[in-house]
This record gives sequence, C-alpha cells and structure tokens, in this order.
Amino acid sequence: MRTVPKPQATKPSERSNIVRAHKDDAATPANGSRAPTASRLRKEQTILKEAENQFAQFGLEGASLEGIANAVGMSRHNLLYYFPSKEVLYRRVLDDVVFSWLAGMEDVWREQSDPVKALRIYIRGKLRSSFDRPNAAKVFAKEVIAGAPRYADVIAARVKPVLDQEVQAFERWAKQGLVTQLNFTHLMFVIWTVTQAYAEHQAQFAILLGKPALDESDFDAAEEVIVRLVLSGLGQKVD
Repeated sequence: MRTVPKPQATKPSERSNIVRAHKDDAATPANGSRAPTASRLRKEQTILKEAENQFAQFGLEGASLEGIANAVGMSRHNLLYYFPSKEVLYRRVLDDVVFSWLAGMEDVWREQSDPVKALRIYIRGKLRSSFDRPNAAKVFAKEVIAGAPRYADVIAARVKPVLDQEVQAFERWAKQGLVTQLNFTHLMFVIWTVTQAYAEHQAQFAILLGKPALDESDFDAAEEVIVRLVLSGLGQKVD
C-alpha cells in the first residue's frame, strides 16, 4: 500500500481557504452515499486539465503540486483537499486518459459486423483523441516508456480485456473469410503506435510539413493512409 504524505502545516490564510472549500464542496464519504457537488467536479476537472498539461511537459518527477496549483489559482494546500498527493493526482490523470480512450471503443468491436467500417471508426477515433488531447497521449506514453511503474495494474485490468475483445472480433472476421489471418494482437499494437504518434510527435511532424501546428487536414490525410495500409494488410480491396 502506498503511503500518502501528510500535508505540511498550513498558514492561517491557506487554512481559511481549505475551510471555505469544504463549505463549498462537500467531500464524498467512503461509503459513496453522497455525490460530489457540481462545483467540486468542475474544480477537479480544472486541476486535472492543468495537471495533464504539466505532467506531459515535465513528467511526474518534474511537475510540482505548487506549479499546478498556481496555474489554476489556488494554494498547494487547497489543491491537496481535492487530491491528497501528487501521485494520487497523477493516477487520476492517467485514469482520465485511459477511460476516455476506452469509452465507446468497446462497442465498435462488439456491434460492428463489417471490419472495414469498424476499423475506420476506430482509427478515426484514435486520431481524433491525438488531435484533441495530445498531452493526454504524452502523459500515458511517458508512463509506459518508463515501464509503467505506477500504472501497470490498471493497464492489465482495464486495457487487456478490451484488447482481447478487439482480437476476438478480428478472429471472428477471419473465420468468416472477411479478413486475412494475422497476429491480430500485434496489428492492434501497430494501430495504437501509429495513431498515438500524431500526438507524441506532433511538433516534429509540423516542422517537417513547414507548418506551425498540425491541423484537421493533416489528421484526415493520416487517417486515409493508416486505413489503407491496415486494410491492405488484411487483404481488403482498397478503393
């Protein structure tokens, strides 16, 4: 079990801020009987968004609670009311990244009987995620490159079942003669890698294209290329 560090002694002004936050935003008890207020949820999302940006730029070790708190206009001790440690905040950011990524994707493989349509929806969704939230992909990539020391348990528990579902869909389509038999696990690894590259290497791609930043047209072009490559590898006729 991880030990959560105790906050340092607060100054009177900081203590009053925490008291005010407690009055404004009732905490959720352990039994879950009381839902968090809308105000609390908004503040949590503001903190999470800024934490995502700073973890993407500086990593877990380089980012600080002070820096995140200052950026959202609160004290470090007030931030600790919402997230009791930097590691708790870091894991919440990763949770938000992974759960947003998985949301809706499971339905693609369960409900789509056409592999071409399913792949187009999936690849478009992954690229859209890279376009809309590049820092989310960067935070996750940093954790994985480091060996996932703080998040391997969630990857195994949440991502692995979805990957298995994706592979099963491909196996079903292969038996029906709709796609060529491949190692579908590694096919998914390839799709993940190439779509996430448009978040992780966005600055490099923009420089090489002579642009200040990638835009919608670049992601549309990437989608078309990736879809064509994947469908060709699966023996599908590409129009």
